[in-house]
Amino acid sequence: MAEHASHSRVTWSEVLTRDHAPALALVCLGVWLHAADGLIVATMLPAIVAEIGGGALVAWSVALYEIGSIVAGATGGFLVLRSGLRLPMTLAGLLFAIGCLVSAFAPTMPALLAGRLLQGLGGGGLMALSFVAVSILFPKRLMARAMAAISALWGVSSFLGPLIGGLFVEYASWRAGFVFFAAQALALALWIGLVARLGARPPAAELSNNVPLLRLAVLAAGVVAVAYAGIDIDPVATPTFIAAGTALLIVFLVLDGRAGPDRLLPSVPFGLGTAHASALTMVLAMSAATIAITAYGPLLVVAIHGASAIVAGYLVACSAVGWTVFAILVSGADPRHDPKYIAVGMAMVVASIAGFALAVPAGPVWLIALVAILEGGGFGIAWTFVLRRVTTLSDPAETERISGAIPTVQRLGYALGAAYIGIIANATGFAQADTAEAFLPPARWVFFGSLPLALVGLVAMIRFVSPAIADARHRQGKKALS
Repeated sequence: MAEHASHSRVTWSEVLTRDHAPALALVCLGVWLHAADGLIVATMLPAIVAEIGGGALVAWSVALYEIGSIVAGATGGFLVLRSGLRLPMTLAGLLFAIGCLVSAFAPTMPALLAGRLLQGLGGGGLMALSFVAVSILFPKRLMARAMAAISALWGVSSFLGPLIGGLFVEYASWRAGFVFFAAQALALALWIGLVARLGARPPAAELSNNVPLLRLAVLAAGVVAVAYAGIDIDPVATPTFIAAGTALLIVFLVLDGRAGPDRLLPSVPFGLGTAHASALTMVLAMSAATIAITAYGPLLVVAIHGASAIVAGYLVACSAVGWTVFAILVSGADPRHDPKYIAVGMAMVVASIAGFALAVPAGPVWLIALVAILEGGGFGIAWTFVLRRVTTLSDPAETERISGAIPTVQRLGYALGAAYIGIIANATGFAQADTAEAFLPPARWVFFGSLPLALVGLVAMIRFVSPAIADARHRQGKKALS
């Protein structure tokens, strides 16, 4: 009882001491680089395309970053067990810095995309390793405060990211924006590599997993093949690359299913048969369905409505703000109401996609911002309770793997969604558009084309929140006890 009381009285002054403040700054900077990256690049993207071209490859800026993040996230924990925090975090910071510099000096869009892949590897690694670092560098009683600081920083990045990106575009150049973040990542890498106190390496006895390089390579190749299908729309080549990408993704699922305890995903990860399968299907489909506003929103708003880079960036940020605010508002809800909140949240997300299809081409800009808040708010309401419900209804032996699979599947959804809408955008003339009127068809269809994905997610959500799923789990539990 006394121990519980002492834990409840943890204050910020205990975290911000000489012993813990450097570690808090380290993990927060790692999260900042990853969290701000997407919004800053989205804000600068109209200026990037205007200078170096490559409109047909816009979706790749998201897809390649997310691929890098998935690979880094899947390998980060293994590298920590092999060598401790210092080497993996230093390498992640250096990769991010190098990726920013490659993008900063890129003469063409393909060169910039190579930098984005490196940024994904570095930023995704920093994000994953920062969460690992919290568990290593802080005593258990201070972990909640450290995680609260990270969450707050994530929200702050949604405000500062578009502002920083917009300021560089308006008053300097987008290239300087990449250099600015390269300098931060390099400083972080040097600090981690030479100065930071990072605790002892985890015991070697904990090493049990192998890095799933083959599976990750197959997964990445599948996403790239789908994305490649959208570069040059052709009645033969486009379906061929889509089919090849789909086949590679199926191969990944088969290989992962045979990996035993080293699986990245739970058994039978997608479908409607179990709670975790319907939840992961919902996460994958909804993530894919909503990436259009991040990948194409700022470009379309600038081209059609003449908005500034800062305004266009903040339209995307409205989604992050809505997510944070609504998540806080509903966070204390009783678990009995989880299905209701998940259903309401996902319905808001689907409505927002239709709203974007109407508001982005027609305006006004403030209406697009309201739709973005609706989308983010829907995710904030639902996501707060998805993990709680899925872990309650799933096999306890799979709980950790399911929990880890949710962010991985979310990023996979973003990558596949970006590849998919890249096909739609280029098929409707985005790459060739040079007037506000020419941008109207892709502005409609990248969102209308996302609705089928959202409907798949909606079907999976209905199954996930249905009493039948809970009843099936209850029967399985009684059978196991008997």
